[in-house]
Amino acid sequence: MESTRIQKIQRQIQKDLSEIFREDTAKMRGVIVSVSNVRVSPDLSIARVHLSVFPSERGQEIIDTANRNEKTIRYALAQRVRNQLRKTPELVFYIDDSLDYIEHIDELLKK
Repeated sequence: MESTRIQKIQRQIQKDLSEIFREDTAKMRGVIVSVSNVRVSPDLSIARVHLSVFPSERGQEIIDTANRNEKTIRYALAQRVRNQLRKTPELVFYIDDSLDYIEHIDELLKK
């Protein structure tokens, strides 16, 4: 069970990362990236960030780019949460394919 403090930190990181990705992807036409979930380790050292990418064909490309630019994204996040967190966690990005999974289940049910 997660503490209330961890949940608040997760929500704050999710909100701030969503803003960062919204600003960055505004330059890329036809791509929408949203932060669907953030899980922070109990010691606040690692944050696992799940990104939902539309169109899903570009998902792996966006995840690879985000993991390569983790330090830049982490710095931008640190600038936003510097008054709330003493130490910004390391970021690890994963693709959230739950929408693709739901779509696949719908197709199977229609058959």
